[in-house]
Amino acid sequence: CSFIFRSNQIKMQNKTFGILLYKKKIKDNDLYVKFLTRDDHILTGIVYGGNSKKKNIYQIGYYLNLRLNKKNINNPYIIQGELRKPLLGVILEDKYKLQCILSIIDILNLAIIEGQSVKNIFQITDNFVNNMLKNKTWIRDYCKWLFDLLKVIGYEVDYYSNSNKKFFNIDLIQFTNVKKNNTYLFPHEFLSNKVRIQYNYMEIIFKIFENIFINNIINKLPPNYINFKNLIIRFLKKNNV
Repeated sequence: CSFIFRSNQIKMQNKTFGILLYKKKIKDNDLYVKFLTRDDHILTGIVYGGNSKKKNIYQIGYYLNLRLNKKNINNPYIIQGELRKPLLGVILEDKYKLQCILSIIDILNLAIIEGQSVKNIFQITDNFVNNMLKNKTWIRDYCKWLFDLLKVIGYEVDYYSNSNKKFFNIDLIQFTNVKKNNTYLFPHEFLSNKVRIQYNYMEIIFKIFENIFINNIINKLPPNYINFKNLIIRFLKKNNV
């Protein structure tokens, strides 16, 4: 058997699956890896030979089945992985979807740390990734994922229950019908699928997310998130959307 840490408790388990969030070459072809697992935990360990050409499945964002082993409680996990669905290789030629996945991975790496459990964080991410692979409206789904993430880590932007309120106060993190300097017209119709995407909707959503993320979670924005935001805004402005 092997062990998964949950706070100060130890859970017996030798198989799981998850999304690869981070990898680093540590010796020859060995990798230090970090996964977000299906039970909302961060799992770290070593993959021997993981950087070899025969084992090129260890790519950021990929889903893998994982077999875990430990010689003793103080040793890191020895991890063996195999590719599982959904398969993300199909998006490697799509710069927008690829950068989107990288932005999500960057955000997750900052939002959850090893030893911490954030309930439903895997589920909301898994739902988005599967929808992105088959839906044309995946940009809208990405915006919803940003707000879903804020919700599971304790900073809910409840636009479902506040559809009758026009503005969002970014200082108070609440909806209002009173317009002030720190309020923004919230894109309710866009998120409810009533209107097409526009760059001004995206700018507002990004601004709200960034304000909450920087002020309440960690005082910096992930570089791949910034890259994706700029990529999308440029595309929408260029096409007058």
